[in-house]
Amino acid sequence: MANLFKSIKHIINKKNIPTNQKDHQSSLVKREYSKDQTEDWEKELTKSKDYQKSYYFNQKSGKKFTLTYFSTLVEEKVMDNNAVPPLLEGEFYTIADVKKLLPIADVELSNSSNDIPEMLMKGFVMLTLEGEKEFAFISSPKQVVRSVSAPEIEFSVVGPKEAFVEAIDQNINMIRKRLPIKELIAEQFIVGKLSLTKVCVLYIKGITNKEIINTVKQRISDLEKDEIADSSYFTQIISDNGNSPFPQLLDTERPDRVTSSLAEGKVIILVDGSPHALIGPTSLTEFFNSFEDYFLNWILATFIRLIRLFSVIFSIMVTPLYVAVVTYHYQMIPKDLLITLVTSRRVVPFPPILEVLFLEVTIELLREAGARLPTKVGQTIGIVGGIVLGTASVEAGLTSNVLLILIALAALASFTTPVYQMSNTIRILRFPFLIMAEIWGLVGITIAFCFLLTHLLRLTSLGFPFMEPVFPLRVKDFKDALFRLPFKSQAKRPQFLRTKDSTRFSKEKANKKKDIDE
Repeated sequence: MANLFKSIKHIINKKNIPTNQKDHQSSLVKREYSKDQTEDWEKELTKSKDYQKSYYFNQKSGKKFTLTYFSTLVEEKVMDNNAVPPLLEGEFYTIADVKKLLPIADVELSNSSNDIPEMLMKGFVMLTLEGEKEFAFISSPKQVVRSVSAPEIEFSVVGPKEAFVEAIDQNINMIRKRLPIKELIAEQFIVGKLSLTKVCVLYIKGITNKEIINTVKQRISDLEKDEIADSSYFTQIISDNGNSPFPQLLDTERPDRVTSSLAEGKVIILVDGSPHALIGPTSLTEFFNSFEDYFLNWILATFIRLIRLFSVIFSIMVTPLYVAVVTYHYQMIPKDLLITLVTSRRVVPFPPILEVLFLEVTIELLREAGARLPTKVGQTIGIVGGIVLGTASVEAGLTSNVLLILIALAALASFTTPVYQMSNTIRILRFPFLIMAEIWGLVGITIAFCFLLTHLLRLTSLGFPFMEPVFPLRVKDFKDALFRLPFKSQAKRPQFLRTKDSTRFSKEKANKKKDIDE
C-alpha cells in the first residue's frame, strides 16, 4: 500500500511541473539527451568555453527542444525575453510552427548541418526539435559597438563632427542618412578564409561607371587572404601597384566625404571592423585636399590648398637643396648669407649629409615616440624632446643652427598634409633626394625628381591615371583639383571618371539669382 501511494504521488508531481522552472526542466531533459550521439561539428564547438546548449520542455505540445549558441556572440537578454517565453508557453508541433510563434523577424529554417557552424558564428541561436530533421536559426547577435565620435585624423573646425566606427552596418547607416535614395547600392562580399570579414562595395546606380564597379568587385572576389583585419589591407592588396609608396585609394573616416565621393561617381569600400572607408579611383591632388575646404569660401579654400602644395614641395626639397648647395654649389649662396652659414658650421665636424641625416633621424624618432606613447605623454615628448635635443646639438657643435631652423620648418610643412597615408610617403621621399644630392648635387636632385615624376605618370588608381588632371591634361577638372572654384562652376562631374550621368545640376539655374520681389 505504501509503494502504491509513492507511485501515485510521483505521477502527480511529474504532471504538475511549473512551466517557469527552467533549470529543473532543463536538468530533467538533459539526463535524457545525454544518450544522443554528438555530431562531428559539435565535437569541435564543445571545446570552446562560450559554447552553450540548453534543453527545454513544452508542456502544451509535449515537445522537447534545444537552444544552441555562443554566449559571447548572442544577446542572451533578448533570447530570454523574446524567444524563450513563447517557446515555453506557446503551442507548436513543427519547426514551421516555431517560426510563426516567435516575435522575431529574422528566423531561418534549414536541414543542412553544414550551415550550423557558420550560422552560430554569426550570432544566431539554433533551435532543434525532438523528432525533427529540420532546425531553425534565430537571429540575436550581440552588438558591441562604440558610440559615434568626432574625427581624430581628419578633424575640421567647421562642418559635421561624425566619424565612422568599427561596425559596418552603422557606417552604412551614416551614409544612407546622407543619401536616402534607392539608387545607392551596397553589395556585400565575404573575404578571408579564417576571419570571414564582411566587405561592402557602395556606388550609385546610374552615375558610377560600370568599369569601375566591375574592377573593384573582381579584385575583391579574387582576393586570397586568410584574415582581413582592416581596410588598409585593401590599399596594399587590390591597388594597381602594390610596390609604390604612394597610396592609390583614398582613406577617410568622414561619412560626409564618402557621400560627396559617391555623388561624383566613385566607388566606396567598407570593411567590417574598420573605422575607415576607401575611395577610388583617386588622383594625387585629392590627397592634399581637406574636406573642410568645401565649408570655406572658395578664395580661402584655394589659398589654403596652394599653401599645402608649397609646404609639401618645401618639406621634400629644402634639406636636399641644403646638402647640394653647401657641398657643391656654395657659389650660389649670397655673400652675406654665406658668412652666416660658414660661421654656424665653423665648429661642426661632420659633412652636411651626416649633419642632415642626424637631425632627420632625430625628428623621425620623436614622431614615432609621440605616436606610440599615450596622447599626453606623446605631446610632451615631442615638444620637450625637440627643444632639448635641438638646443643641445647646436651647443655641442654637432649641427648648425641654420640647418636646425630648416629641419624644423620642413617638419612643420609635412604636417600640413591632411591625409595620413600621404604624409608618411612625404616623410620617406626626402631620403632618396638627400642621397642623390650628396652624390651629384643639383644634378642628382634633378635626376631624382625625373624618376619620381616618371613613376607618378605611370601610376594608376583602379585603372585611371593617378596624375589627372595634370596628365592627361583636363582643364575642366582643375576646378576642384589644385584650386577650389565656386560651387556654381562645378556643374559637371570629373571627366576622368567617365560617369553615366556627367551633369550634377543645371548651371543655368544655378547662375540665376532672383529676389522675392523681382
